[in-house]
Amino acid sequence: MFPRLTPITKNIIIINVLVYLVSNFWNPLFMYTEFSAYYIGSPFFKVWQIITHMFMHAPLGQGIGLTHILFNMLTLVSFGPILEQVLSQKKFIILYFASGIGAYALNCLWNFVEISQLGANPEDIFRSPMMGASGAIFGVVAAFSTLFPDSKMSIMFIPYGIKAKYLLPGIIVISLYLGFSGSMGGIAHFAHIGGAIVGFVLARYWKNNQFRIN
Repeated sequence: MFPRLTPITKNIIIINVLVYLVSNFWNPLFMYTEFSAYYIGSPFFKVWQIITHMFMHAPLGQGIGLTHILFNMLTLVSFGPILEQVLSQKKFIILYFASGIGAYALNCLWNFVEISQLGANPEDIFRSPMMGASGAIFGVVAAFSTLFPDSKMSIMFIPYGIKAKYLLPGIIVISLYLGFSGSMGGIAHFAHIGGAIVGFVLARYWKNNQFRIN
């Protein structure tokens, strides 16, 4: 059902699981405050959160809870090993973390727009952390779709495969709608888009230069 795990993908999953266990069973308040990502203008922001938020997931029994990390890790298992083998371990690491950083950057930009243009209460933004590997995962999926556009992808509740070149734009459009409309609150839709943009750009660049850059 799933491809065989490759080293980088396996290690990312192990780190996510270990961090999740520590975050929920050892001083959750400290872990979620220090290592989730806050808006860059928030007094709770720390520079390391730009990276560490990728390994934080919704607490057990709160919001989407355990399904948050399960869905992200299952998606990574589905696409990570293939890309790791095709791109190389070094490029896969760059793809994963650059997508996660891009997700944080676009989410911060949207937070800025909310505060400066849409009249959002800054205190609400400052106290609302972003967490999860979703931005990095969206980058991985976008890269796969860019490199293998005619591959059929399956998602939950859809009984048949859809070509990657059609499915990914659909997901982006839905994320844009949900982000601008404010539907499904508590989910950083623009972070997903940010991760996908970075994944697409990197994969497109590597694909166009595959005979010149190893």
